[in-house]
Amino acid sequence: MASDKLQDLRAQIDAIDTQLIALLNQRARHVIEVGEVKASEAHNEPISVFRPEREAQLLKRILALNEGPLSDSQVELIFREIISMSIAFQQSMSVAYLGPVGTYSHSAALKQFGRSTTVRAQRSISDVFHAVESETSHFGVVPVENSSEGAVNQTLDCFIESELRVCAEVNLPIHHALMAKHGVADSHISKVYSHEQSLAQCRNWLREHLPNVSLHAVSSNAEAARLVSELNDAAAIAGEPAADEFQLNVLHSRIEDQASNATRFFVLGKQRVPPSGADKTSILVYAANRSGALVEVLSPFKNHDISLTRVVSRPAPAGNWSYVFFIDFDGHEEDEAVTQVLDEVRATAFDVKMLGSYPRAL
Repeated sequence: MASDKLQDLRAQIDAIDTQLIALLNQRARHVIEVGEVKASEAHNEPISVFRPEREAQLLKRILALNEGPLSDSQVELIFREIISMSIAFQQSMSVAYLGPVGTYSHSAALKQFGRSTTVRAQRSISDVFHAVESETSHFGVVPVENSSEGAVNQTLDCFIESELRVCAEVNLPIHHALMAKHGVADSHISKVYSHEQSLAQCRNWLREHLPNVSLHAVSSNAEAARLVSELNDAAAIAGEPAADEFQLNVLHSRIEDQASNATRFFVLGKQRVPPSGADKTSILVYAANRSGALVEVLSPFKNHDISLTRVVSRPAPAGNWSYVFFIDFDGHEEDEAVTQVLDEVRATAFDVKMLGSYPRAL
């Protein structure tokens, strides 16, 4: 029988839960009313209920109030789901991501949009772009760079042809696991399947622990998990959600060579995002094919004390050994200093394409 102290603590928790459900429903009623006001003031014009800048401001304020013992990541997870439900009250929204189910892109989509949003798996990164361009989905989530393997070139190449904008960024810690069918042990494994980047991110661990296996690159980690669910001599490298999806046994967790391994994702859409107060901007620059051209492009950022966070080059579609530069930097396109920098960059480059300004990921 529970002690009096334990019963008292449980009674206090029950009372708090009663307050929580009342407050959550009170919040939901206000959200519904906000949606009604938006609709009445829109005069039949389309409205977007996804407001990345508002979400960033809300989460920043909430996290500043957090005194523990809940971690900031736990608080963010809770409020992401509250925001997801709030959006669902106002609009049915769908999000495309690079599938299949169980990929890191799937996890990134759920991290940003929560489980009250419909997420739709796509076969390729270009299919994610097309789903948003054709308005089959409201938004899309695509990987753009990994901390250990660098840029995701297919995503960058799609931006060259697309008019979609970056609306938000998502940073996702990447933890790889080795998984196989139940009953399969390390000694049974002769083949390991995974996406080529994941194989590269675990190469040292594989060399040390499974030196004699053959490595096979497939289209995604989730596809690797699906394949090995039918094999008795193989394992997959994937995120642990894939093990749940395909009923696999996790043999080893966190096998990535770099403990700080993370992937950055972009949220694609058609809307311009207002300033949040802590923003980043991404642009695409066609620089002149001559000595010193890149220096001329980058000098305005130094002159105006604007921090660059990434510069990546890709061959221009026209060829002729010319290049396109993808540049990320701190600030919002509406900031006065950023406006001046962009004017100066346009004066030296063939063309500058605005990919979007968006809140910095928490």
